[in-house]
Amino acid sequence: MSNGIPIDPAPMSGGLARRLGRDLENGGFSEPRRSAGAWAGRAEGSRRSIGLWLLLLSAMIGVMVVLGGATRLTGSGLSIMEWAPVRGILPPLDEAEWERLFALYRTIPQYHLLHEGMGLSGFKGLFWLEWVHRLWGRLIGAALLLPLLWFWRRGMIGPRLGRALLLLFVLGLLQGAVGWFMVASGFFPNSTAVSPYRLVIHLGFALVLFAATLWLALAHLLPGPAGAAAPLSLRRASRLTLGLAFLTILAGGFTAGIHAGLDYNTFPLMAGHLVPPHYFRLSPWWRNFTENIAAVQFDHRLLATLTASVGLATALFGLGRMETGRRWPFALLAASLLLQYGLGIATLLLVVPLPLAILHQAGAVLVLASAVSVLYVTHSSPETAP
Repeated sequence: MSNGIPIDPAPMSGGLARRLGRDLENGGFSEPRRSAGAWAGRAEGSRRSIGLWLLLLSAMIGVMVVLGGATRLTGSGLSIMEWAPVRGILPPLDEAEWERLFALYRTIPQYHLLHEGMGLSGFKGLFWLEWVHRLWGRLIGAALLLPLLWFWRRGMIGPRLGRALLLLFVLGLLQGAVGWFMVASGFFPNSTAVSPYRLVIHLGFALVLFAATLWLALAHLLPGPAGAAAPLSLRRASRLTLGLAFLTILAGGFTAGIHAGLDYNTFPLMAGHLVPPHYFRLSPWWRNFTENIAAVQFDHRLLATLTASVGLATALFGLGRMETGRRWPFALLAASLLLQYGLGIATLLLVVPLPLAILHQAGAVLVLASAVSVLYVTHSSPETAP
């Protein structure tokens, strides 16, 4: 037996041997190549299956970003003080294990400075959210690796895509290490939260993984070059929109990391000024961009406004120039930008209530997804001059 196809030990005629060779070239299928259309349909089905899998994977990464925001907002990210990639899959199974983990938590500054006197039940409330966050990361790894091996075994993934997906898997493993590097910064003396710098690094890794996975999904789900050309100016606008969205989300990471949203809770002015009077309060000057509450919040507001303005202009341009089948990303971009801008203002004015803050985090993921989709449809279309 060869590759699952029974072979008669008797000598084969030349024609039969040639037919068997063709079958093996086609991945072990004994059906001859009678119809190019049939094989094209099979290839299209494979592309769609892979595309749907990658779309689900990107959605899982998006949920992971939102879960990460929720752990930061609730302060639960420091509740698990052990780096246990395998053993940590299971939660505590008995009271003794709960007490051991709670005793570890009582050794860090966050407990003494924020939760002194908190009982085991309060600790469990912090623990479960962080445990779900870490479990979801492990599930993402499994959702990438296991289907990848299955598709590859069936010959549905070529070498180029296989290398790209293996790279994503390695980056995902590195993201887990970066996550622990971030968490460990919360154990420093007098710390009650993780380092904003490490938080933004962790967030940036997640955004890159999300955008890359979504791009690969779109490449498998959407057809090739569209009939209507994408103007060069629209391509440039789509790149600018994505870049601004990425920078705005990173600026939001610094805003969250230093709790800048808890001050200057007015809009559009800050302490009665368009630009806050203490923008360059810290020295050296570059520290203001990441450590000064006034400057960090103002930068986030400014970037958000620029993103909304450029993104809405890009959306209107695309809706007027792209063919009907490729207009939906532009409509989604416009809607997500308006929603996210409104959520940001409401979150600020209401002094960062937890439900609104989590929705604002989810809105950022939606804006990024829309911007990636716009970039894809403009760059998978024929190019013309403005």
